[in-house]
Amino acid sequence: MRRALALLALAAVPTAVLAVFFVLPVGGMVQHGLWPDGRFDPGAVWRVLAESRTRRVLWFTVWISAVATVVAVALGVPAAFVTHRLRFPGRGLVRAALLVPFVLPTVVVGVAVEQLLGESGPLGFLGLDGTAGAILVGLVFFNLAVVIRTVGVAWEALDRRPAEAAAALGASPPRVLLTVTLPALRPAIVSAASVVFLFCATGFGVVLTLGGLRYSSVETEIYLLTTGGVTGFPELSAAAALSLVQLVAVVALLVVAGRLRATPDPTVRRVPATPARPRPRDVPVLALTAVVLAALAAPIACLVVSSLRHDGHWTLAYYRALQGRGDDVGAGVSGGLGGGLLRVPITEAVTNSLAIGLVATGTALVLGLLVAVVVTRRSHGRLERRLRGLFDGLFMVPLGVSAVTLGFGFLITLDRPPLDLRGSPLLVPIAQALVALPMVVRILVPVLAGIDDRQRQAAASLGAGPWRTALTVEAPVLWRPLLAAAGFAFAVSLGEFGATSFLVRPEAPTLPVVIYRLIGSPGALNYGAAMAASVVLAATATVVVLVIERLRVPGVGAL
Repeated sequence: MRRALALLALAAVPTAVLAVFFVLPVGGMVQHGLWPDGRFDPGAVWRVLAESRTRRVLWFTVWISAVATVVAVALGVPAAFVTHRLRFPGRGLVRAALLVPFVLPTVVVGVAVEQLLGESGPLGFLGLDGTAGAILVGLVFFNLAVVIRTVGVAWEALDRRPAEAAAALGASPPRVLLTVTLPALRPAIVSAASVVFLFCATGFGVVLTLGGLRYSSVETEIYLLTTGGVTGFPELSAAAALSLVQLVAVVALLVVAGRLRATPDPTVRRVPATPARPRPRDVPVLALTAVVLAALAAPIACLVVSSLRHDGHWTLAYYRALQGRGDDVGAGVSGGLGGGLLRVPITEAVTNSLAIGLVATGTALVLGLLVAVVVTRRSHGRLERRLRGLFDGLFMVPLGVSAVTLGFGFLITLDRPPLDLRGSPLLVPIAQALVALPMVVRILVPVLAGIDDRQRQAAASLGAGPWRTALTVEAPVLWRPLLAAAGFAFAVSLGEFGATSFLVRPEAPTLPVVIYRLIGSPGALNYGAAMAASVVLAATATVVVLVIERLRVPGVGAL
């Protein structure tokens, strides 16, 4: 009982944060969906679903996510083989480059794809600008890294002996692939596909930037209903009902993904194959991977070029315009910066994003480390084991709620005493920390769980206290994963747009919010400044990815 009480005390802080800033907002959203007029009315959800626009939104979300998932898997599996089973110069750099799109802010992804497929872009002749095809390209661009990393990590750990036995019995390489390798990889492929489908269905910034009002997913529809973008006035009840439907669907997808995730038996000894040099039969997959790499680099290259070109000339005017305010007029470039939408220089928005990112990262690390310690300590008794299992599941729940739903929940619940926090500057970093928390937990838990408890017992038997034991046994193993978790949390916070778009104050905007506002404002300077700001944001995220890749943290590649 004493150990159980100590466990509850250790989990008190993250539990309190989760209760106030997650359970309460999500509960408020559910209340607005089922009690729209102060009385229980479950039919309100059905009435929202019965509307023709809602049915179109649901159908578009399902089919665009399904097609994007199929394309991502078809391109990602060969690339996973090349980057994780072949050895060639620059392989680490290629792996890092393929991961970059996944950590880019979704608004930047939408802007970059628009520069590639727009009327003035290199592929404008395809006529995809403003179509569902552009959204499909954006979703595949963003999620391809999930398939490459998830399947690649599983492929690296695959036991080589069954394939060698099949080859020794006369099976050709294609037959070995079809009858031995792919069946062994099926759990990882299905798991990656389910996660990609989930990310596509909740791809807020990509659909909002590329689809506008013509194409809308469930995520963007919630945003438009809340801000009055559909009918001209807010429809909070309809948005809450749609959020409730999305919550149920996303949690169901997470449960399915969790059941399909590959969980190798630790008692089975595996002999993974070492990466081999490419052979002539590998030329097709090498060529396909090169095409994929070029396709991922093309939108980013177009974005950089657009930020440096105006009227056919190279210029830094758009970067200099980042110093401007909402009522400034750019010298030598037509159009006013922000059209009155921005109250601060864009460089101040960069500073805001960095400051909020640091606070959100610190918050996510503290909460994630406490949760990881709670769920990985050795259990002594059924009660303690059940409590740890409960906490483990509880703190992964935010992964099942989209950032838009979370931000909307903040908007409608934390607006009156004693929790009138809508004007608090801490609300945005707290929301971003909750978005990043499951990722931090997923990085730290396997590392702490892999430490042999006998090392802690040996340190304690030699007279070391709990803090000294942590410093001598756990800290040397944990510092790299902590840095990797901090990098991922910072990248997530830096580009978070879904929840932030609801909560950010006009006088303290973040860079993704500024980019979206500039894109929707008339004038060449506004659009060019949005390109320059997108490049700054993308460059920052890329640096974070390269640092994480250098850390070589086991298990991080599967995220």
